[in-house]
Amino acid sequence: MFNIGVDLGGTNIVVGLINNNYEIVDKLSTDTRRERTSSEIIKDIATLCLKLIEDNNIDMSNISSIGIGSPGTCDPIKKIIMKSANINFENVHIEKEMHKYIDLPIYLENDANCAAYGEFKAGAGRGSNSTIIITLGTGVGGGVITNGNLLTGSHFMGGELGHMVIKANGRQCACGRKGCLEAYCSAKSLVEIAEKVAIENKDCILNDLTKNDLATSSAKKVFEAYDLGDKYIKKVIDEYHLNLSEGLINFINIFDPEIIVLGGGVSGRGDKLINSIRKEVENGMYTGAKLKCELKISELGNDAGLIGAGILYSRI
Repeated sequence: MFNIGVDLGGTNIVVGLINNNYEIVDKLSTDTRRERTSSEIIKDIATLCLKLIEDNNIDMSNISSIGIGSPGTCDPIKKIIMKSANINFENVHIEKEMHKYIDLPIYLENDANCAAYGEFKAGAGRGSNSTIIITLGTGVGGGVITNGNLLTGSHFMGGELGHMVIKANGRQCACGRKGCLEAYCSAKSLVEIAEKVAIENKDCILNDLTKNDLATSSAKKVFEAYDLGDKYIKKVIDEYHLNLSEGLINFINIFDPEIIVLGGGVSGRGDKLINSIRKEVENGMYTGAKLKCELKISELGNDAGLIGAGILYSRI
């Protein structure tokens, strides 16, 4: 038997055929074109799912379910996407819409929660009972599994770890608050902070790496400047590690997880990132406490959300 996972993003729709070993057998994608209506986008999702089944010569009776990971606030019980600014969905009954095209059980969950569930079941959190995943990308996403269950909260808004305030009245965050973890530790924020430093210091290596066009900056180039020993960027990255560690210490104190998994583009730093923040986390733990939580890099990468969506059926 197979299941289908759907990663519904603001830029792309990706659908994947998932086998019983939680592996992706095949996948297809298309542009979301998020300015369209929800009905048009959902029709594209269904069309991709049907093409995936056809391309792999699988009878519909061998597909158990379709799981959908969506940005925004989702009600997984009623199968409703309540609000998603990224794709302009509001109170969309995804199951009802999908059943216009495909008569299979439909599961729904927030995309960050899907990524967390994917890592928990099939990635770096495999075999644990409690795992937190933090995705360090354009924003800072998060998902929490405790006692084997996704923590979604009373109103399906739990696990928004990127919006824990780590500095009162700090940097402005896109969410409207100030001082959020996301405002300091997203790739976007890191680049903004580094660019400001490069503008103020013309001999900063980041200026050379971007050929004096800071519009071409990226987190990768910021870390490259750091690895080359730039004294200005070193301060930026040291502060980045410290801020990220502050967030992780808070999560450890609140949830006491077995594993914290770091995903997203910044996690491409691998052991360099883990080793830097492990020191900060150990130093920041309250007196007498030892770091028992494992810090790991995502194993599934960009496929975590797709796999997590495809195996949502296993939550029941």
